[in-house]
Amino acid sequence: MPKPLTYKGRGSISNTAGRFEPQHSEAADDGWGSLDAPLPPLATEILTDSSKSVISYNDSPDLPFDRSINPYRGCEHGCIYCFARPSHAYLGLSPGLDFETRILVKPAAAQLLREELGKRNYRCAPLALGTNTDPYQPLERQQKIMRQILEVLAQARHPLSIITKSALIERDIDLLAAMAAQGLVSVHLSVTTLDRHLARTLEPRATAPQRRLQAITALRGAGIPVGVMVAPVIPALTDHELEAIVKAAHAAGASSAAYVFLRLPLEVADLFEQWLRQHYPLKADHVLNLIRESHGGKTYDSDFRHRQRGTGAYADLIGQRFRLICKRLRIDQPLPALHTDLFRKPEAGGQMGFDFFT
Repeated sequence: MPKPLTYKGRGSISNTAGRFEPQHSEAADDGWGSLDAPLPPLATEILTDSSKSVISYNDSPDLPFDRSINPYRGCEHGCIYCFARPSHAYLGLSPGLDFETRILVKPAAAQLLREELGKRNYRCAPLALGTNTDPYQPLERQQKIMRQILEVLAQARHPLSIITKSALIERDIDLLAAMAAQGLVSVHLSVTTLDRHLARTLEPRATAPQRRLQAITALRGAGIPVGVMVAPVIPALTDHELEAIVKAAHAAGASSAAYVFLRLPLEVADLFEQWLRQHYPLKADHVLNLIRESHGGKTYDSDFRHRQRGTGAYADLIGQRFRLICKRLRIDQPLPALHTDLFRKPEAGGQMGFDFFT
């Protein structure tokens, strides 16, 4: 394996070119010790996404929604297992370090959303946010794009669901609580591990696990339906924490739970293996063998029926353990369905009506 590019606060240890690039490069030792020199700081670069629309539609049979919004492309959280990493290859960027350091922002997202919701043929259905990259990643503190999107959805009384691993969501409790009172919002906090040391390398710039549990408590206290997403379950690395995570989230106030088995599409497979052999060399082969065992002998099976749960004895055992702990804690039911009958097209000027909070 080439010398790892180990930057503090970054997940990937390489920046290999995406699958569409005609040329690939690899660092080589020139004998002058250049590879031994300390790496310079790697700052986050903000790029502008000039997309003309903001709602993405899908017809996937294994997703509970048909439309979503992602305010950012790339994610500063740097989760090494992120299935969205390959999307950076479409931009001519690397799914490795580029994905977590070269972030495309959508400054016009709220206005584009307002225009799309106002179209004559638009039909209301729950919107999902956080399905590809986290809408509450660190850049959101300054960009506030997610906040602007929520304001548009609140004005239109449009239902939405959010999945995040960031406690920054607490900033928007005022909007979310008002929408929750009308049955318009549900939230899942994603928790991969309770081990702070593991979390620092696995998802280096995400909120610490215990802080996410506190966010669950804060959301529940505000009357916002909140659940936990145990994602991903990583064989021989985090799988032993499955019950502990569900119990901790339940104690914090989560009223529902879901899980996703680790999936490694396209470039993510190599990036994850590099990370694994760097940080957990003695476990690497065991982890990879269990992953292949659960995906028909491959690191990833894209079949809609299996990609999020896996197949085989090991994957079935994970599913049985999850169902048992959820049944024991009585959180084996989904969050309440969201209302779509309150939707009204946004006002042209963007001003919220005085009757929103009534």
